[in-house]
Amino acid sequence: MSVFSLLKRELFALLTNPVVVITVFGGVVFYSFLYPLPYAQQTPLQQKIAVVNLDNSQVSMKLERMIDATPQVQVVKRVYTLAEAQQTFKQGDISGFIVIPTHFQKDLLLGKSPVLSYAGDASYFLVYGTVVEGLAQASGTLGAEVKIAQILSSGEPIALASEQYSAVKSNLKPTFNPRMGYVDYVIPAVFVLILQQTLVMAAGLMVGTQKGQSGYWDNLSRFKLLTARTLILVGIYYLLSMYYFGASFEMHGVSTIASMGDILSMLLPFLIACCLVGYTLGYWLPRRELVTVLVLISSMPLVFLAGFIWPVEMIPTPLLWAADLFPSTVAIKAFLSLNQMGASWQQVSQHYTHLWLLVIGWSCLLCVFSRHQRH
Repeated sequence: MSVFSLLKRELFALLTNPVVVITVFGGVVFYSFLYPLPYAQQTPLQQKIAVVNLDNSQVSMKLERMIDATPQVQVVKRVYTLAEAQQTFKQGDISGFIVIPTHFQKDLLLGKSPVLSYAGDASYFLVYGTVVEGLAQASGTLGAEVKIAQILSSGEPIALASEQYSAVKSNLKPTFNPRMGYVDYVIPAVFVLILQQTLVMAAGLMVGTQKGQSGYWDNLSRFKLLTARTLILVGIYYLLSMYYFGASFEMHGVSTIASMGDILSMLLPFLIACCLVGYTLGYWLPRRELVTVLVLISSMPLVFLAGFIWPVEMIPTPLLWAADLFPSTVAIKAFLSLNQMGASWQQVSQHYTHLWLLVIGWSCLLCVFSRHQRH
């Protein structure tokens, strides 16, 4: 059978396998819209809280208004006792509550530092952190106003007072994530994992479908068959990868810094390694549906072990070694460095080498598992 005829047969086998078609095209396109939805607003805003104002002074009322004016927080209720605030919180009507202590205004005017207490559900850390950020901004602004007023009362000019109220000045300039949002932080890495998982499933399902059946593949060497299949899958996933790194990134406003040549070069060993992982699973597992089950189960551990959600310093070293055996772990580091951080090719060359070593390693493992199997 000629190479061209074999490629046509493999492409036809892929396109006529509904499970593979849904996995490849449906999965990649579907997730490009579905996964970013929870992060569309970048950060949670207008979290509902209650205020327990035990001071009821003019300054404490002003603090309430300043808290409500922050974009992170919305004051929806004023209560007068801690017990009432706790009951409202337990009912789920609010995300937390802040307590303004007695003598709040008096302590501020005397130069003391009153303690503002906040209670909330820290198990939702994103919501909890957002509320704390809004409260810190409001209280910090009020504290600056009081400090400047005290400096002005001592005879200092307002221009000098505005510079002296704090010993430290912050000049924050976000690097690699200019919008300080979760889309720019999560999506570029997760999209790489989605490409791997769907490609591994597609490759494994094709092997599992043909294993134990008769067809044109019976008269071909395994090397020739899998080489043609890899060419087809890699070609398709080159197009899907360009959709992810191009149109999808543009649609979600994710920055793209890397050159096209660098992305295409890094994709080659990554996609080949993913195909080999899928072939190995297809020959190893007794039923083809187990490929999908195993890949889906592995998705969450691979996300956390990739190092962009959970710090690698907090992950046991043996788990990091195990994660490095999968293409997505290395590719996420490489593509984030190239595309989001503007790294040069020399700075990611070790990842490129690592991916090719994975190609060699998974090829050897594939030979072991497929030796006693039919095509």
